[in-house]
Amino acid sequence: MAVPITRSPDDPITRSLQVLYVAYPLLTVSESSAGGAEQVLWTLERELARSGVQTTVAASAGSRVSGELLSTGQPCTQPDDFERRNLEHQERALAFLRRRVQQGRPFDFIHDHSGSFWPRAAEIPLRNGSSVAAPLLATLHLPRHFYPPRVFENIPANVSFNCVSKSQAPTFDGLEQMTGVVTNGIALDCFAPGRSGRSGLLWLGRMCEEKAPHLALEIARAAGMPITLASQIYPFSYHQQYFSREVEPRLKRMQQARFLDSPSPPVRRKLLGSVQAVLLTSQVDETSSLVAMEAAASGTPVVAFRRGALPEIVQEGVTGFLVNDVDGAVQALRRTAEISPETCRQHARKNFSGLGMALAYVALYERVLSREVGPDLPLPGWQRAS
Repeated sequence: MAVPITRSPDDPITRSLQVLYVAYPLLTVSESSAGGAEQVLWTLERELARSGVQTTVAASAGSRVSGELLSTGQPCTQPDDFERRNLEHQERALAFLRRRVQQGRPFDFIHDHSGSFWPRAAEIPLRNGSSVAAPLLATLHLPRHFYPPRVFENIPANVSFNCVSKSQAPTFDGLEQMTGVVTNGIALDCFAPGRSGRSGLLWLGRMCEEKAPHLALEIARAAGMPITLASQIYPFSYHQQYFSREVEPRLKRMQQARFLDSPSPPVRRKLLGSVQAVLLTSQVDETSSLVAMEAAASGTPVVAFRRGALPEIVQEGVTGFLVNDVDGAVQALRRTAEISPETCRQHARKNFSGLGMALAYVALYERVLSREVGPDLPLPGWQRAS
């Protein structure tokens, strides 16, 4: 259902917002995206475009978005090409912003999901007749230690930040431009439980050491259960080396393990709805987990290491189990029959709505535009979802 973003004639925001989204530069943004930030951006932009917001996404060629696509160049195919590609991406986004101002069509708002564009926000051109540039909100998808400390120095005046979970927010204490938390959501209409009997395990995510799929293989081996690793290997040599060193040898030794490279959305959803459980084995404090949300929306229990935001997403004994180590995960797998698929789905509908996320972001956009953000103004939450 469309949710028009309108206000009364007396309100300063009386027309549809025009928002530029800046994506991570290496990969495309689409329904098939593997990265969490790309999936969040795709869901958010889809919901707002449906609602009448005029959206543009600055992303790699081949992206599939609901509004306008600004192609900033080809996605990376060569390892360790981030610096060149990121500079190209940023320069083309800034050139586009300059053209829009020259054409008299400036953006009202810029939302950065790239993790690296906001330090250049001072280069965003001033809007015609205005003494300020469009405000930029940078969503911090990663743990703080993943960001170089220098990016939080000399922050441009038009930049604000938000976190994506309550557990992440305290790690950014002292960052004056922080506006609060908007938790992630998913496209609930894309997920449904499978119709046949469930069997086996699934590990779904980005192939890298911190996500630790090798531990998922160890859990499956110890539990004597088949497992599918469904993943994409990013164009980083250390990701590729990790796969060759830790994952590939285990796959060769385990007869009941298989690897699916970059599964399509239909395949990914079928897997989520047909397995006995989804394993989450991250070795870092995750700021969110779209996989855990998608599993709940598919009626599938999650067995996850108790790290970061996972206790905010996985409801113990209701949608899954939180564990501390491999042995704990093996024990938890014996209890997955206790989890009700319908209860999982009800929890997802109540807590992980993509529309709820979109409405919360619109409220934040408008507060930033109105310069009303303050420490005593709580952010809207999932209660706005319909």
